[in-house]
Amino acid sequence: MRIVTWTIRLLVFVLLIAFGAKNVEPVTLKFYFDLSLQAPLILLLFGFFAAGALFGVLALLTTLFRQRREISRLRHRASEAEPAPPPVPPL
Repeated sequence: MRIVTWTIRLLVFVLLIAFGAKNVEPVTLKFYFDLSLQAPLILLLFGFFAAGALFGVLALLTTLFRQRREISRLRHRASEAEPAPPPVPPL
């Protein structure tokens, strides 16, 4: 299974590199107030992809911190509770 996963990752990486090699023409990205940026298309595509991934990770951080806080609170409460009786082995 591990070989299949790494094969797929390598295939995606090679396809992205081939895609990047074919899209090196400069494009103009126009903003408001007559601002513009001229860069290779692949650079802009990968830049916006990275920015989207970063925003996705930042959006998940609040949930992650809330869950860690709750886990810590539950562990603290469990350590203060009386120990449960040992489980009865099945017959």
